[in-house]
Order: sequence, then C-alpha cells, then structure tokens
Amino acid sequence: VVTLNGWTLPWRMNNGVKEFHLVAEPVVREFAPGFKGHLWGYNGQSPGPTIEVVEGDRVRIFVTNKLPEHTSIHWHGQRLPNGMDGVTGLNQPGIHPGKTFVYEFVARRPGTFMYHPHADEMTQMAMGMMGLWVTHPAPAAKKQQGLIEPVDRDFCFLLNAFDIEPGAATPKIMTMLDFNLWCWNSRVFPGIDTLNVRKGDRVRIRVGNLTMTNHPIHLHGHEFTVTGTDGGPVPKTARWPEVTTDVAVGQMRQIEFIADEEGDWAFHCHKSHHTMNAMGHGLPTMIGVDHSQLARQITRLVPDYMVMGERGMADMAEMTMPLPDNTLPMMSGDGPFGGVEMGGMFSVLKVRKDQKAGDYSDPGWYRHPPGEVAFEWTGALPEPARFAAETALPKKQTQQKPAAGPTVELRARKPSGHSGH
Repeated sequence: VVTLNGWTLPWRMNNGVKEFHLVAEPVVREFAPGFKGHLWGYNGQSPGPTIEVVEGDRVRIFVTNKLPEHTSIHWHGQRLPNGMDGVTGLNQPGIHPGKTFVYEFVARRPGTFMYHPHADEMTQMAMGMMGLWVTHPAPAAKKQQGLIEPVDRDFCFLLNAFDIEPGAATPKIMTMLDFNLWCWNSRVFPGIDTLNVRKGDRVRIRVGNLTMTNHPIHLHGHEFTVTGTDGGPVPKTARWPEVTTDVAVGQMRQIEFIADEEGDWAFHCHKSHHTMNAMGHGLPTMIGVDHSQLARQITRLVPDYMVMGERGMADMAEMTMPLPDNTLPMMSGDGPFGGVEMGGMFSVLKVRKDQKAGDYSDPGWYRHPPGEVAFEWTGALPEPARFAAETALPKKQTQQKPAAGPTVELRARKPSGHSGH
C-alpha cells in the first residue's frame, strides 16, 4: 500500500508475533511548502504511519506516550478482545506521560481500518492524532476470494481537518465545523502527492474520514465501484458504477477502477469550500459591487490597497499580495496552462501508457495529442439559445413606461430577530 505523503511502519517478528512500536508525541507537519503546523501525532508525523498486516497475524503494538497528558489508542473497526479496544476508563486505564502500554490481538478480518485516541478525543484528534491500518487477505482465505481482487496500484489516505489562524501554527481545538484547512493526510494542495499509475492498471484507493463532516470524493475521467467499507468487502451484487462516493464521519470507503484513460485527472472532495486553503468564512459577497470610488479614497491613505472579490474570487489567486508568515494562499497550484486555483482536498490522478509497472514516480504534466485541448474560438457563431429570464421582455415587444411608479419585482425585509427560525 502506498500512503500519500506517508509511510508504512516497520515491524519485527518475535516468536510468531508481529511487533510494532507507536510513539504518541508532538510533531511538526508541513501542510504544503511554506506552511507548517505544530501538531500531535505518532512516530514523528501526523497522521501516524500506516500499519500493514495479513489476516490471521497475531499483532503486538507497543504504545509509548510522550504527550503532556494521558492517551490511548482505539483500533477503529477491528474485531478484538474487549480489553484491547482502547477506550480510556471503559476498557483500560489511560497511558500516562512517559509510560508504555501494549496491545495484542489477532487481525481477524481483511480490510482498511483506522486508529486514533479514545482519551481527550476532541483535543487529541483535533491536534492530528490518527492513522491507517490495512489488513491484507490471507492467501488461503477462501471466503474472500473474488471479493478482494489483486490490484496493480493500492493507495490510501485519511481525511482530516484543522483550524489554524493565518500566521499561527497550532490548531484551535474547540472548533466544531468551521475549519479552514481541509486535508488529505495532514497535507493540502499543492502539497498532496499525485496518484501516478500506468494505463490499464487496476487501481484501489482507500479513504478514511476522521473529520467532523462528510466528504463526497469525486474522480474525473473514470468510473469506479465501492468494493469495501470498514465493515468488510462489499458483495459484488451490491456494487454499482459511480464517479463520486460520500465518505461519512468515521467511515472508510475502498474504491477500485481500471485506469484506461490517459491524462491528468482531478481527484477531490466535491464540497467547493473543501478545496480552498486558509479560507475566511465571515466575508460578505462583493460580486457586482463597484469599489472604484471607495478604492480611490482608501488608496490615498493606503497606497497598496487592492480591491478583491468584485468579479469573483479568482482575483485572489492572481494577486501577489504579501501573506502572514506560515500561511498559504486561499487558492494556489500551477498546472501546464496556468493557475489551478485549488487548495485543500485536491490532487491529480496521472495515467500514462509508458509508466513502468511498480513505478510510482511523478511523470510530469500530460502531453495532449494534437486537437485534444479546448481552445479559443474566433470564428463566427450563430446566436445561442437563451432562457427567457423573468426580467426579459418578450420577443418583439417594446418596453412601455409604467403608469405610476417603478415596477417592484422583489421586496427585501431586513430581519429584526431570530423568531420563527
């Protein structure tokens, strides 16, 4: 399994048991070049490393706590003894600072799972403590044959989110929904790895969601099927083709497809504000507002003042205004034709016929064959069909002056309170 912007935790065999060691500790994570966060994670990174085992393995995980408070680990979705489930106070005492606990159980069923604290969960998960667990099917597991098929490329990542003020580095742990950094593996575009595959490859992508909201994950250029959840493989009779799948809070979705269309294909969350960076949410809409007179007055006092938002938000991607230290532009990233104007939960699936088997390196931008790129048209065009808007006059009808007073199409009443909401 290839973890986007991550790695797989090494293990050692000890009398037939696979042993892993996780260290819960403060970490520094680069979200994208030029912006780092002071987070909590495992083994030097948030999210922690991916744990990979095989169905039937007996697994022993040592967990050392280097945080300033107690912690635990819950093995999200696993079948295991109750005392190994990791809920502090219910299944075990907390792991206090400086202490090491051990978890041991058999990986009973294949699939994609997650791990995260179940101690001061709001704080510790808001600080970035989480990771992925992949249990591969045993070769002799007859019941899984046909449901978990071999693939050529296998990717995984976690959806997580943070609220970090521009210029700051530590997340605000009390935020419930109004996050400003929507991440894949604690990275945001343009800092997220691309998914590089060979044309004709069967591709599997495992996506786990540990944010506070759902995410419709959308792939351009291909159809896929959801072949697995954190509950296990999906029966073939229950699958259907999709281009978007919604991943709810605490869920995992495993999608598979044949990469049979060459090109650079966008892959992203389809909530538009989740493909933005450092986004302020308390701003008025300024589209259509004439700033010219006000701008002239302000520039007398502030010569570098720039008008923003009167034509849409793309202006902000074109401006080179200075930003606070340790902050990203709201929209960024460059492609072969200019600014991509994205951020947050966005990456690119790169499909190439000459990508070698097992080669995950970035092949660069796609070189389109002649005649396969949209271009500016400068020739003549017939008059396009248009919807007759409610304010438009019927065809061949002349406007007549109203008998008395202007025509009122809409009255807006300013609300005076919250009654009736």
